[in-house]
Amino acid sequence: MEHISHLFAFSHFAIALVALTIMVLVARTIVAGTKYSSLLVIVVFGLGMGALLVKSGMAQPGLGDFPVIVLMSQTTVIALIASFFVGGQEIKRLLSKQKLSGDDEFFVPSTKEVIVGTNSTQLTFIVRAFFLLIGIQTADVLISGRTGDFPLGDSFLLLSYICLAIGFIYIDNRAKAQNRPMYLRKGLVEVMAIIAVLNISLWLAGVVEAYIGLPQIFFAMILSSGLGMLLPKWKLGPTMNALLFAGIPLVLAGSFLVGGSHMIEAFGIPGLQSVIVYGFAGQVFWMFGGLALLIFAGKANDLRNLAPGMAGGLSHSGLTGACTAGDFGRTASSRAPIMINIPFAGHIFVFTILAASAERDALMIEWTLPLIAVGAAFVALSLKNLRKADGCEGTEIKGLMQFSLGWQIMAVFGSFTILSIAGMSLEHASMAASSGLSHFGLFAAVQEGMFGATAASLITFTFAMTFLVHPLVFGMFGKAAESNGQMAEKAVMVLATLGLIGVLYSTMII
Repeated sequence: MEHISHLFAFSHFAIALVALTIMVLVARTIVAGTKYSSLLVIVVFGLGMGALLVKSGMAQPGLGDFPVIVLMSQTTVIALIASFFVGGQEIKRLLSKQKLSGDDEFFVPSTKEVIVGTNSTQLTFIVRAFFLLIGIQTADVLISGRTGDFPLGDSFLLLSYICLAIGFIYIDNRAKAQNRPMYLRKGLVEVMAIIAVLNISLWLAGVVEAYIGLPQIFFAMILSSGLGMLLPKWKLGPTMNALLFAGIPLVLAGSFLVGGSHMIEAFGIPGLQSVIVYGFAGQVFWMFGGLALLIFAGKANDLRNLAPGMAGGLSHSGLTGACTAGDFGRTASSRAPIMINIPFAGHIFVFTILAASAERDALMIEWTLPLIAVGAAFVALSLKNLRKADGCEGTEIKGLMQFSLGWQIMAVFGSFTILSIAGMSLEHASMAASSGLSHFGLFAAVQEGMFGATAASLITFTFAMTFLVHPLVFGMFGKAAESNGQMAEKAVMVLATLGLIGVLYSTMII
């Protein structure tokens, strides 16, 4: 009967492949011809479909009936490793003032549209990214000996082999590469490097667990960023290109489906309403509050500054995906990996203090308050530099790096401190803070169980629910893209004010 279980696994694999890739492609078709990001549609599409699957009786909350979709939602770290690596490269080039010559000619994507809104190379990236995410995840689980923790663990060897093989050989024949065999071999090296980073980071997390519960993503960030800084001249192969373009959209599509499946039941869980209220209010306040500072105090009202600045300042999963996919232009796309990596240097404090707080089951406010002040100082310095940038790329990047670090510290520790003082448990505060910022680092840490099993099981729902604010966020960014990069100043100020009122209200109902 074992062969039946393997057929069962591959039927679920086929369902997930079709469901998730179609979701991404449909979203791209809907926003085709506009300046809006496809993630705007994926948010609503995923949540609605997840809820409908449960309402129709096809699945139970958590989508345990669709284990490959659940597996996809757990590949956050893999998608982020690609961004961290490129961010490390960009930081090294920035510090050493290096220029990567010939990069544009090494791989030239096709511009032939095969589906409305998607050219042949982009379609290849989306499909390949699905195979790579599942293949790398299953290979990582096999190597680390954790197959017993997964419903389809007995079939992971076959899944890994097929996915990695297809991910290796599948390439767009319309695209041009200087040396196609070398380009493909680069993809194989990148797969092996990602698997190595995953296993080493998991091992390191286990080594320090007896002393402090740092999550795997913390070490994965350090290792992948470090590799990027060591290899600034590495020209990206098909693995990195696919994960940068489609990794985060696919992971979010899976996460939203899983989160949407919890939508109906979760509203009845005691205490979760205040988590959701803060998640919605925090999304508005921290996003538009940061934009207000950049626009009014930093005089940096242009998408090339706003999009990467807020992607880094909040480790914002949606904006990060939109920037790396090129939705806001090439300048924002090249700056985003830098801004994403810089705040993660501050995560030495974030994860250390939060891990120690989790062990005490109470936030260490005596540490968070001074750090909030340090974050505010970085923000003030960044705004000063941005005001005097006058279009100078180096000064703008320097200011955005300082803003990303400072605003991240203020947003993360500010959220936890406000919620703890208001009386929310640390377990619920972890869900509220990660959801209120759309913070992919905190999301991954909570998903790994850093703040307990209940938070780990519900984070996909709370994280996905607050993404319903993202149509507003992406709508504002899309409108700015259609207005020569200028965001509507009055609307930003009004939304920042409403967000502040919402945050204050959320603390009153805890």
